[in-house]
Amino acid sequence: MTAEATTTARAQGVRERILGNVAAQLPTLIDYSERLHANPELGWQEHRASEWTAELLEQHGFAVERGYLGFPTALRAVFGDGGRRIGLMAEYDALPGLGHACGHNIISAISVGAAIALSAFAVEHDLTVELYGTPAEEGGGGKIELLKRGAFAGLDLAMMAHPSPVDAAEAKPFAVAHHHVSYRGKSAHAAAYPDQGVNANDAFVVAQVALGMLRQQLRPGTRVHGIQTRGGEAPNAIPERTEGRWYVRAESLAELEVLEERVRRCFEAGALASGCELEIVPESEPYSEFRTEHRALQLYIRHAESLGRHFDAPPEQATMNRASTDMGNVSQLVPAIHPYIGLGCFPAANHQPEFAAHCVGDAANRAIHDGAAALALTALDYVGPSGSVGSSGSVEPSETPNEGDR
Repeated sequence: MTAEATTTARAQGVRERILGNVAAQLPTLIDYSERLHANPELGWQEHRASEWTAELLEQHGFAVERGYLGFPTALRAVFGDGGRRIGLMAEYDALPGLGHACGHNIISAISVGAAIALSAFAVEHDLTVELYGTPAEEGGGGKIELLKRGAFAGLDLAMMAHPSPVDAAEAKPFAVAHHHVSYRGKSAHAAAYPDQGVNANDAFVVAQVALGMLRQQLRPGTRVHGIQTRGGEAPNAIPERTEGRWYVRAESLAELEVLEERVRRCFEAGALASGCELEIVPESEPYSEFRTEHRALQLYIRHAESLGRHFDAPPEQATMNRASTDMGNVSQLVPAIHPYIGLGCFPAANHQPEFAAHCVGDAANRAIHDGAAALALTALDYVGPSGSVGSSGSVEPSETPNEGDR
């Protein structure tokens, strides 16, 4: 047998072992995903999700550190002690009022499945397989808080796969800042003593008009959007306090900083016009743009296509790759990929109740299988059979993004 034939046979053997492992675990992974879906928990409150994740990995020989780095719903699970470290990210927080309408239950099942499959190769590929349970991706910046305490440092590759209406390979997310905005005025009877009031709702109206005008002059690739969460207490009382949550997005952290100042002036205009006091408090540190490890991404594409995945969806259907993620901050520290795995459900899309319904069932189960297998195969190809990472040093900024939003 020639050297080339030997290499091909070895690769086919590895593929068959990975697929067999994932197939054997699939009923357990589906059950885990469906439990997460049926029991959604908000960011920093994922107590059942983190415990179920820990228990499942312990059953497969992982050493699990609960309450990782002081965060009650974070965890780190480790298998092996090899010189090459592969990190898989499990996100398990849900959305307020929408449950798992972003499919984080599928993300966790994919990452857990890939980690278990890789654990069988730890010795022969000189691997340390690490699964991170990362809380509060939906606006809380959980990975950023973990980064600040030393998580993820030294990983040779960090990976996760995110559900989407269609398959899309490269993450090109906006950088984003999350703000809590509040105005304080003075209450008064709206009919009898209106002149005694300072109307905090008027402040928000002025600010939103200013923001609407500002959007006409913003560059492509920016977003400013939010909601008012408190508008007053009674229609016959001048609102004394109003509150809202606002996101500002741009192509990079550098562009985001400039845009944030322009947005702040709109909120200041509301305070100035109404006479209210303004307070703007960050809800998390900003999420970064993404750096893709292109060699690893090409490996993922090849393995995903071999499983029947296609990356030829119309651009307008593949815009989930613009959704901001705190995985972008991880990608600034270590080589990383963040592909999107399709559920074949467009126009049902992330952050819709219709998409939540697609995050369980046959398409979701296939995504769990294909995502876990493709990530595991990607990791093994990336480190190589001798455990020597063959990176081409291709941790580069993303190219020109498509349109879209989270």
